[in-house]
Amino acid sequence: MSEKPWGGRFASVTAAAVEAFTASIHFDARLARYDILGSRAHAAMLARQGLISEEECHLILEGLDAIALEIENNTFVFRPALEDIHMNIEKALVEKIGAAGEKLHTARSRNDQVALDIRLYLRAETIRIIDLLKDLRTAFVHLARRYDNTVMPGYTHLQRAQPVLLAHHLLAYYEMFGRDSGRMTDCLKRLNVMPLGAAALAGTGLPVDREFVARELNFPKITANSMDTVGDRDFAMEFCAAAAIIQIHLSRLSEELVLWSTEEFSFITLADGYCTGSSIMPQKKNPDIPELVRGKSGRVIGNLMSLLTLLKGLPLTYNRDLQEDKEPLFDTVDTVSQCLAITAEMLSHTIFNTDRLTAAAGAGGHMTATDLADFLVTRGVPFRKAHAVVGKTVAYCLEQNKALTELSLTELQRFAVEITEDVFPLLTVAGSVASRRSVGGTSPDRVHEALNLAEQELGIR
Repeated sequence: MSEKPWGGRFASVTAAAVEAFTASIHFDARLARYDILGSRAHAAMLARQGLISEEECHLILEGLDAIALEIENNTFVFRPALEDIHMNIEKALVEKIGAAGEKLHTARSRNDQVALDIRLYLRAETIRIIDLLKDLRTAFVHLARRYDNTVMPGYTHLQRAQPVLLAHHLLAYYEMFGRDSGRMTDCLKRLNVMPLGAAALAGTGLPVDREFVARELNFPKITANSMDTVGDRDFAMEFCAAAAIIQIHLSRLSEELVLWSTEEFSFITLADGYCTGSSIMPQKKNPDIPELVRGKSGRVIGNLMSLLTLLKGLPLTYNRDLQEDKEPLFDTVDTVSQCLAITAEMLSHTIFNTDRLTAAAGAGGHMTATDLADFLVTRGVPFRKAHAVVGKTVAYCLEQNKALTELSLTELQRFAVEITEDVFPLLTVAGSVASRRSVGGTSPDRVHEALNLAEQELGIR
């Protein structure tokens, strides 16, 4: 019974089945580094406030350092009977340094202690994910620079719509993952708040200095309400929501990579090192990495749903249900980090088949139909009328098995007398792309501006 920090209240030992069911050490052991970091700051504060002696603080810090080294060297023995990482470390500390170790938990509860550990852990992982997002965005910028003059079909409804620059398409993902970086940075602001000092739920009557602990742990501010502090997992839900959006974006990208690597598209060639084969069909080269990234979006979304469901029915303040926050959070961190890293690496070895892309942009000959409508608008024709006129022109092309660019001026003027000879340069793929000069458009000058800005933002020029 002495194993349990709360054993004094109970007349019998905990059932073995209960110990097994309630233990969290098999997954919260990854918080060890942050638990020790928080304990060191807490001990320094206790000594500063006269709640423990300087000698006791010194013993505690030495003991924590020794435990940290054992954990790093994989020689520390985690005991499920001690339930969680907090009690495993505290018990080991008491065994090493004696009574001084029993004073470490002064003025804190496992409720605010775990809140601190998770915030420290998630702060570090969020910063790492922001860095991984930067690596991925950098990969897109490098590709866009390499293929800055390649034309490809732009799609709506997965049907060829208008010609665009490949660089423009790639920079769309740069923007997409840029928003993800912004969301993660915004999450960081709300999770980077120091909770220690809330104790079990009501704060503590002992003379603690929460601001000192915040400074020691590099938190810009402390939580304002002790009850909210120990029951709050908004920061974890917000992180998982932002992470789920990242994974959705990765999944959309993966879908295109899978499609584009097929023989039907043949837009890209994935490097052999990032593909696998078939156990029965020798000719196969499968895009397993983007398929797996696409598939893993389900588990990340599921983790978010787990947290939302976990929190929806909890009254204030702390409830043991909150132990279930860590596994979905940890899995989300691991999954999104791995997917970001492998995608950036794979992209850096991906070859775009420029001849195929350029040919696809001109195939069919009708992707510049909007350019013909825009030309009529410049001649005073209302857009809706111009749209109808060009629609009839395209129908005629289909009947005659011709492209728009193959029609003579006489044929074009059958549908609109406003059409003149100078329309023909606009009906070419190059002319169409060059005409899209609106801010954010696909014209070469706009795309080069966007590339320059992206390289400046990333600091790669």
